[in-house]
Amino acid sequence: MLDIKFIRENPKLVEEQAKQKGYDVNIQQLFKVDEERRKLIEEVDKLRSERKKAAEARDTNEGQALKVKIRQLEDKLKKLQGQFEGLMRSVPNLPLEGVPIGDDLSNKSIKKIGTPRKFDFAPKDHLELGEELNLIDIPRASKVSGTRFAYLKNELAILEIALINFAFEKLLKEKFEIVIPPSLIRFEITKGLGYWDGTIDENHTSNENYYLVHDPHEKKENDDSRLYLIGTGEHVIVPMYKDEIISEKDLPKKIAAFSPSYRREAGTYGKDTRGILRVHQFDKVEMVEFVKPDDDKKERKKLLEIAESLVKALEIPYQLVRLASRDLPFPTAETIDIECWIPSQNKYRETHSISTTTDFQARRLNIKYSEANQTKFVHILNATAFAIGRTIITIMENYQQKDGSILVPKVLQKYTNFAKIPA
Repeated sequence: MLDIKFIRENPKLVEEQAKQKGYDVNIQQLFKVDEERRKLIEEVDKLRSERKKAAEARDTNEGQALKVKIRQLEDKLKKLQGQFEGLMRSVPNLPLEGVPIGDDLSNKSIKKIGTPRKFDFAPKDHLELGEELNLIDIPRASKVSGTRFAYLKNELAILEIALINFAFEKLLKEKFEIVIPPSLIRFEITKGLGYWDGTIDENHTSNENYYLVHDPHEKKENDDSRLYLIGTGEHVIVPMYKDEIISEKDLPKKIAAFSPSYRREAGTYGKDTRGILRVHQFDKVEMVEFVKPDDDKKERKKLLEIAESLVKALEIPYQLVRLASRDLPFPTAETIDIECWIPSQNKYRETHSISTTTDFQARRLNIKYSEANQTKFVHILNATAFAIGRTIITIMENYQQKDGSILVPKVLQKYTNFAKIPA
């Protein structure tokens, strides 16, 4: 969440920039509740002091009367505090300077690297290739799990492992700690990450980021002990340091995680629902950094360079795109996407995202660092190393051959032990 002091000093700015992200926030109502809350805190503190004096004077009648009054005011304060926190959570993180204003149509292409291949034959899409070469099995996955699931088989399964090994080899050299995390998180953690506040699902049962794991034997359906499947490794790595203070000497703290990711992917249609482009489950190598505020921009640039280096090594054409304000997630201040070329769609599609949430998630999760005998909130960055499914699509389609075979990028061949998936 934002700093209430910042909101008090910049109410118009907060309203305007929240609106740029598509959110109407009631700053005046927030200020009203905040003022009532602070006055009540002062009143309760004053009564507690009076009660202490009454106890010292052994005035039990006065002490008992003050105790009843304090309890009544504390109940009122608890309700006001809940209202205040709810209003604070309704304010999104603000877009950084330079973020284009508008929806996804205002996303700005920054640069293009590589030239899309011109085929001397009619290229196939990844699903046609996958089915012909016995690499992808969707009918059996649908039988077992429903729509938008797939089995990756044979050389394609080996290719996934190769991508993971390639990414980790690179990230170890960049001083990342390698983690394989849980893929279920508690409701309290989802609130801290800040994605629920960007959804219309008031019952908090699901949105594009989370699936509720429902236990039919659990009677307390609204209990905060509910578990949710993660939408990306970031969702489980960021809260690792909830309520902790990271030593300044340990910053930037870099973590790379391999995990499954789960998405609802509701409302998509056409080519996006074909094959493994938009599925309910895919694997991912994700990078997360905890950094000092002054290092945010520098470390974000490094993350982008790492992500680009991984794509360049695969020799896949790509472009960088700066997302517009309404295309940013609720807790995000800036995102740059890497979009790789997909021949069957004749366009670039997102494969990587590099983002900062500034201190927004750190405030909600209470993650700080120590500096000169003071504690301050860290900035939290996240970036994709590889979204495995989409990366596999780009390899299959860009490296397909006229005879129906698929070449393996040179950089991955030492991990696969084969240079080609034969027809």
